[in-house]
Amino acid sequence: MKAALFVIDIQKAFFKRSPETARSLEEAILVVNEAIDFFHSRNLPVICVQHCNEASGVLPGTEGFELPEHLHIKPEDIHIVKTYGNALNKTGLAEKLQQLKVDTLILTGYCAEYCVLSTYRGALDLDLVPILLRGGIASRNPQNIPFVENVNEIISLGALKRLLS
Repeated sequence: MKAALFVIDIQKAFFKRSPETARSLEEAILVVNEAIDFFHSRNLPVICVQHCNEASGVLPGTEGFELPEHLHIKPEDIHIVKTYGNALNKTGLAEKLQQLKVDTLILTGYCAEYCVLSTYRGALDLDLVPILLRGGIASRNPQNIPFVENVNEIISLGALKRLLS
């Protein structure tokens, strides 16, 4: 097993949607940052996925497209820009994962029931093993998080650390 950590759509624009969305993102970032630090310490791939949408004005070069300063993503991490919900769709990421011999995707980020779930399903279509990181996903409707976690494979940060150590 070779795992990669996906950090999906944790971008400044999404913190502005509502106080509830911002709170959900801030709670998830606590877990996501610890996972990022762990993956960095093990020299495992960290993949930063950023959503681009002209209609909503979330475009490269705009403030909303940017990552929050307190997210532990590094410039040397893999950075992907996507225009579909599924981060593996038309981004070249599937080929990159093949090159890296990654077969397991640890998924975190925003929005649980949209882009995170779309990427989860897309990974299954490519015979990859997607796993959600408990506490590492956010939503504009936080009540949707338990549903997404309950119908998919999930792992706690502690168990993930033990597994990859």
